Formats: sequence, C-alpha cells, structure tokens
Amino acid sequence: MAVSQTPKPANNAVLAHLDLLPTSFQPELPLAVAFSGGADSTALLLACVKQWPGHVRAVHIHHGLQAAADDFSSQCQTVCEQLKVPLVICKVNAKHELGQSPEDAARRARYSALSEAVHTHPSLQGVKHIAVAQHADDQVETLLLALSRGAGLPGLASMPSQWARDGLQWHRPLLKRAGSELREFLVQEKMSWIEDPSNQNEQFTRNRIRAQLLPVLERTFPQFRDTFTRSASHAAEAQEVLDEVAAADLTGVLESGAPSIKALQGLSLARQSLVLRHWLKVQHQTTPSTVQLSELLSQLSVCTTRGHQLHLKVGRGYVRREGAVLVWTP
Repeated sequence: MAVSQTPKPANNAVLAHLDLLPTSFQPELPLAVAFSGGADSTALLLACVKQWPGHVRAVHIHHGLQAAADDFSSQCQTVCEQLKVPLVICKVNAKHELGQSPEDAARRARYSALSEAVHTHPSLQGVKHIAVAQHADDQVETLLLALSRGAGLPGLASMPSQWARDGLQWHRPLLKRAGSELREFLVQEKMSWIEDPSNQNEQFTRNRIRAQLLPVLERTFPQFRDTFTRSASHAAEAQEVLDEVAAADLTGVLESGAPSIKALQGLSLARQSLVLRHWLKVQHQTTPSTVQLSELLSQLSVCTTRGHQLHLKVGRGYVRREGAVLVWTP
C-alpha cells in the first residue's frame, strides 16, 4: 500500500491548524487522539500537537481485518516518531457476528478498545478526553444513511460533537471541516498519510454516497455541508428536549426500578413510545426497531388483566411482564 498525498488545491488558501480546530474545542490535557494513520486522523493529530505540544497522546487500533493493517500501524509509528508523540497500539478482534454489519462491529470494537486503553495503559495516565476525526463529509453521509433508513430524530441528529462515555469525554472537533480541507492542510504541512483501500469499495453504502452522491450535491447545493450539518444540529436539539421529557416520564412510571404497566398506559401513545425507548437505551443500552416497539406498544395496550402474558424480542434481548411491571433481559 502506498503512502499518498493529494495535489494542492487550486485556491492555494493557507489553512492553519488553528483554523481546523474550533475555538469551542478546549479539552482537558493531556489529550488522546484516535489515530488510524489515514488523512483525517493525521490532520487532527497534527493540529492538536501544534496547538498543545507535549500534551497529546495517540492511540491506534489495529483491527486485523485486512492485510494492510500492519501498514497502518507502521505509518502511525513513523508519524508519531516524527511528531514526538507517545503512541499506544491496541489489537482488537473486530470480526462481526451473524446479522451485524462489519462497520458496526469495527466501530464498537474501536471505541471499546480506545476506552480500555485510556483507563489502563501507563502512557495514557491522566487522560480524560479523547478526540476522534470524523468530519463534515462523514456527518453528511451519516445523515443521508439515516434518511435512507427512515430514522427518527436520534438518527437524524447524526454524530454529536461532544459526548460522555465510560467516564471519559469524547470530541469530534472536525465536524464542520470537509475532508478535502484536511488533505489540503496535510499537503501544506508536507505531512504524509496512508489510504485505506476499503474506502474505494463501493459495495459499502457509505462509500457509494461518498463517490457518487456527494459530488452531485456539491454541484447542486455548494453549501450542503453547512446546511445538512445545521439540520442535524436542529434534530439533536429537539432530541435533547425529548430526552428530558422521557427522563421525567420514566421517573414517574418506575415501580421498584421497573416501568409500571398501569403508569405507562396513563401516558399518550407518543410518550409511551418515548419513555420505553429511553428506558431501553439508558438502563439496558439497547435500541428497539420500529416494528419491535410498535408490537410492544400494541401488547401493552391490551395488557389489562393479571393473566395477560407479555414476552417480546426487543433490541438485543426480551421484554416480558413480571407482575405489574416490565423487565428487559439480554
């Protein structure tokens, strides 16, 4: 696999590292950067190192899913030696299970490995904040995928710029930057990166969007990255309000730590749906499909006698009735 650089864009505009990183991105130091060796994470790592020299660490996840995985690790070592950045390499098993998408399996394995590394590796002691390199094109692709699947507000909200997970603060500081801008920055800085051959495989929907749809959007709606990102932000704000309503409703329907069937039935159908999704996500880290939730609501509506049984596949487990409440088990 060849390490590559793209030609310098015709506009020759100088893009500084301070321009890449938004002023709102003020992580607690030391900062860990998820580093794949590709253009996006290389640009993020370089910008962070220039902004906070001596306070940045790099974590590379070796997925082992393709022959080029060792090349990525070697590239990461080369770049980190050049930038004098401590590098931690974690090998994970990212093979997907039956019925699980390869992308989702790799993503879950990656985030779990990043979190574990920060919590356990001596070189990452003191790290509380992690930056990952998804950018505006990734955000648009995520939104388009959500639309194609008929997603609700959580899907349309796409990727948050900041969130908490496993006791850590996670950041996506490049969500308003196009992928081409990141490559322009690297070319200006004479910094190499490595191209992932799987990015050219249009068998994956995300790659087809990138190769076929984004160029059409660029010609038709030149500002589509800004406007699509704004729409995702509006959806995220609306979802935040709904989450607050759902949290309050959940508190009101809990009986011995589980949702009361009678209390749920006292809510409107929309709020039942909202609070059940919230319960499953917050307490059990699972998400029901539209069909599963619809069936659960239907069963809940007729659950009026003590003898009525309820046992449904929901998310990665089952919801069943136990007396006056609902319980979920893996």
